[in-house]
Amino acid sequence: MLESVSWVEKNFNETPDAIFIFRDDQLLVSNHAAQTLQADYALSTAYITKLMNSVVKQQKSRTNDCFNCVVLDMAKTAIPFTLPVKGAHSLSFFLVYSELDAAQNVYSLTLKSSDLMQRVDQLAQQRKLVQYVNRAHEEERKRLSQDLHDSIAQGVYSSIMGVRHLESTVNNADSEAFARQTKLIESQLYATLQEIKGMALDIRPSVLDSFGLTAALKALAKRLEENTGIDIIVVTRDAEELKLSEDVQTVLYRIAQEAMTNAIKHAEANEINLFLVAHEHEISLEIIDDGTGFDVKQHVSFNGHSLGLINMNERVKSLHGTFQIKSEPGSGTTVTATFPIA
Repeated sequence: MLESVSWVEKNFNETPDAIFIFRDDQLLVSNHAAQTLQADYALSTAYITKLMNSVVKQQKSRTNDCFNCVVLDMAKTAIPFTLPVKGAHSLSFFLVYSELDAAQNVYSLTLKSSDLMQRVDQLAQQRKLVQYVNRAHEEERKRLSQDLHDSIAQGVYSSIMGVRHLESTVNNADSEAFARQTKLIESQLYATLQEIKGMALDIRPSVLDSFGLTAALKALAKRLEENTGIDIIVVTRDAEELKLSEDVQTVLYRIAQEAMTNAIKHAEANEINLFLVAHEHEISLEIIDDGTGFDVKQHVSFNGHSLGLINMNERVKSLHGTFQIKSEPGSGTTVTATFPIA
């Protein structure tokens, strides 16, 4: 028996994977590889437990539809993890969670080389992304087609009829009627122009490319506030200086757009609060409304204007972020998206 224990301890310490074992998020034991990462690269166990706990909570949520099923089946829960190294290339791992004793909340976190798991994960992601992109494109085409038919086409048709009516006013030499008709046509064309500008902003806001995420969110909130009269408060902290990727900025903008649109159209909200906050290792976006709320467990999709927040969940996970919706009938809704940052 003692020989078996000795063999297990030797194997545990000599394995090239860094293994940490926790109880209630307190470190119980770690092997030599894990201790080396802590000593040489200042790896924070508090950070990896916080990161993994948020992911595990997300995986158990009803809003999660198993984007990385192949990897999850293979290792329960696994996420990419990059450890910055001063003066050298960052170290890339997969952070793997395994539940050891549920009753006592004992679990292990293992940092594994990303190469093998990355190849398996890529196959699963590629299949899901192809399905998602195709579905997203079709949904956006449907929305654009409906907007073009209902708004733009009707506005142009009204202007055409107004131009035809000008002929009769000219033939009757009625200058006042002619002036009224030209004003009416001008008003209709201006309204159509505003519709086109609104559609262009929905498709891709130029302010996002020119001035960044913070400015784009403030412009979006101002536009929605002016159009609806609903109070929208935007609070940002330390987010302007971050060098976020274009993909992350776009997803955060779309989540804010979708969450606020749902709050306005479906939740009868009177006030919306948006928080974009940079923390030490992550950036978080939180949208809180005081609307009617709903039972999250009873909703598998959203009746939003475009792709819906549930589909946003897939986009967040594809960029290694976490996504959460909290709501109860009569208690408003909180939508949160978080992305890791170096």
